[in-house]
Amino acid sequence: QVQLVESGGGLVQAGGSLRLSCANSGRTFNGYSMGWFRQAPDKEREFVAAITWSGGVSMYADSVKGRFTISRDKAKNTVDLQMNSLKPEDTAVYYCAASRRYYGPRPSEYDYWGQGTQVTASS
Repeated sequence: QVQLVESGGGLVQAGGSLRLSCANSGRTFNGYSMGWFRQAPDKEREFVAAITWSGGVSMYADSVKGRFTISRDKAKNTVDLQMNSLKPEDTAVYYCAASRRYYGPRPSEYDYWGQGTQVTASS
């Protein structure tokens, strides 16, 4: 059973940083590729970043490249998203997702989703 729980969202001034974490109810993420997505009001869910189950390969949306970093912390059993230089347009609910068979930016290919955590970057 995969039950994803995000944490770390909040309110920050533009230019600030936040670190999001995604945990699997105490179980490991072994064998799962992981993705972070976000959804702003009245917009479709969009890809942010993804990482393979080994943690050796990752990809990013162009809008966050160079500012966000996805990583796996095997000691803590989490998948984290470090967000630096936040902009007002980064404001959204952020979701983590897991897939056994897919690594990439398409949300429809992910099997499991968390409930989301709100990130607000104020100008």
